[in-house]
Amino acid sequence: MVFWLAKHWLGLFNVLMGLYVGGTFLAPVLMWLDYNSAGEILYRIYMPFCHQYPFRSWFLFGPQATYPAQQILQAQDMARLYHQVIGSPTIGYKVALCQRDVAIYGSMVLGGVAFALLRKRFKMPSLPLWAYFVFGVTPMLIDGGWQWLGYAVRWIFAPEWWTPHETTAFWRTLTGALFGLGLVALGYPSMHEYFEETRELVGKRYGWQ
Repeated sequence: MVFWLAKHWLGLFNVLMGLYVGGTFLAPVLMWLDYNSAGEILYRIYMPFCHQYPFRSWFLFGPQATYPAQQILQAQDMARLYHQVIGSPTIGYKVALCQRDVAIYGSMVLGGVAFALLRKRFKMPSLPLWAYFVFGVTPMLIDGGWQWLGYAVRWIFAPEWWTPHETTAFWRTLTGALFGLGLVALGYPSMHEYFEETRELVGKRYGWQ
């Protein structure tokens, strides 16, 4: 098992990540095909991993891909939307992860496939940790953090003149993709080196190829 994992870890990671992302799009497809029970099960499976707010999610099979919030939402409004709004034949059905999470995991799939194609041609060093924090983590912290802080100020102190910042689908997607690609660039080269050493060590010991 160790030898097999050392040889196939990247393919395994890519397949599992692809299935994880694919399941988020399968949920609205099932709802659109009128397999409501199966679709709702998928939404529940992904619910612990994402807020699934409809105003921060992509929609399929409707007139619009996004439905941004048109007014300032209170915490109870967000909780209601989290549990109740999946979609309808009129507006379409939301993807089971928010826009930022789709970008994070989707970019990891694309980055993993690219790494699989390039790793035997080029020796790719790991992205420095400082670069990952600057270009991968910081943009998402600024975009999502300012949004979170804006709502916290409004909910806790309730100043009427304070309008919380609500970021856009573009910025959620961009910052999520930078985070996901940075994670691949940071971790996959080191993992490749580790598993290659493991494969060679076990292979020499037992005469396996």
